[in-house]
This record gives sequence, structure tokens and C-alpha cells, in this order.
Amino acid sequence: MIDRLVVNILEWAAGHADEGRFSPVAIVFHWTMAAMVFFQLGWGWWMGRLPVGGGKVAAYDVHFAVGVLMLVLVIARGSWRLLAPDVINDADKPGWESIAARITHYVFYSCLFGLPLSGWAMVSATAREQELSLVGLPWPLLPLQDLSNPALWAVEAAAEWMHWTLIVCLLAMIPIHVGGALKHQIIDRDDVVHGMLPIVPQPPRRRTGWQRRWRAVEKRIAALASRLWPASRHRPEPRRRPT
Repeated sequence: MIDRLVVNILEWAAGHADEGRFSPVAIVFHWTMAAMVFFQLGWGWWMGRLPVGGGKVAAYDVHFAVGVLMLVLVIARGSWRLLAPDVINDADKPGWESIAARITHYVFYSCLFGLPLSGWAMVSATAREQELSLVGLPWPLLPLQDLSNPALWAVEAAAEWMHWTLIVCLLAMIPIHVGGALKHQIIDRDDVVHGMLPIVPQPPRRRTGWQRRWRAVEKRIAALASRLWPASRHRPEPRRRPT
């Protein structure tokens, strides 16, 4: 019975994918994660400016709980993406934009996995006696209790460095992702945004001035790259002196 239910759910998701749209499950995952990312960024900035005390500890508890929930959701989202059929829409057209979109996708997943993991490591290395919980349920610390104090400080420092690096990377990826979505909607006028946000209608396909300007910029960049690439590939090697 369970296997039949899973098959029906995947067939239902495949029906959306065949129409170039994401399933409601994927849409809920996407926008829930987006809301949690913006919350965590804002909350983390705010709690970093709180004075030391009980309020700051409580703020860190909320930040950690939401981070663990994000880790659970990103694992669930990745599992759903592996099981459900992948959507094929105008973002999959051959070219550099499709490659850039995939790279951005992988970077986002790395950040969404790495941020809660690094935060978990920071808490486990510096607050080993503190009990943690997630929506009322106990959440274990990483098994670092057998490490010496210098080793724990090293783990905490490395995790903190990774946490901040991933935050900077995420802050860089968000405008790139939003800008790409706006390009698909305004310039390309395709089905990408409508597939993830059905309340936004797909614009009628027609040539616009924005498209002509974008294509002109692409041609100039391609021409410049074609001149620079052969020059770098066929650069003559320096002559060697006879021995």
C-alpha cells in the first residue's frame, strides 16, 4: 500500500514536471527555505548586536533551532528532488546561462547544508553542557566531548570561519538568483518564474527592446571572448636554449 502511494505521488509530481512546472511540494520547500534564510540572516545580524546576557542566549537558542530545522528541510528537499522527476523548462536551454544556473543551484545547496552544520559544530565545541532542543524534542550535540580544550577551540574557530564564509557566499548568491529570475520574466519572457510561482502569470512571448539589448551585449562578450581565448591557447612557447 505504501509503495503504491509513493508511486501515485511521484506520478502526480511528474504531471507537473511534464507541464514545465514544479510540484506544490517543491514550491512549498522552495519558499519555506527562502523565508527561513531571510529570517536567519536578519536574526543573526540582530542577535550579534545584543549585549551579553539572558536575552542574547535566548536569541542564540532560536537561531540554532531554526538552523537545525533548515537542515532537516534541506535534506527532505534534496530527497524529494532525487525522487521526483526534474522539471525541464526554458532555464534548461543549452548555453552558459544553464550552466551558471546549475552552479548557483549547487552553491545554494552547499550553503544550506554547511551553515547549520557549521553552527552545530560551533555550539557543540563551546557549549558542551548546554541542553539543546528542536520544537520541544532533544537534539544531540556532536560527539566532541573527548577532545582537549585546545582542540575544541580549534574546531570552534574553523566552524565559525566556515559559517561566516558561507554567509558571505549566500549573500552573493541571493541577488544573482533573483536577478536571473527577473531576467527570465522580463527579458526572456519564458516560463521559469511561473513554474515556481504560479500566481505570477507567464508573459506573452514576443520580442522586446530589452531582449535586443541583452542579445547585443551577449554578442559583444562572445566576440571579445573568441578573440581572447585563441590568443591565450595559441600563444607561442618560449624558445629554449640549446644544451
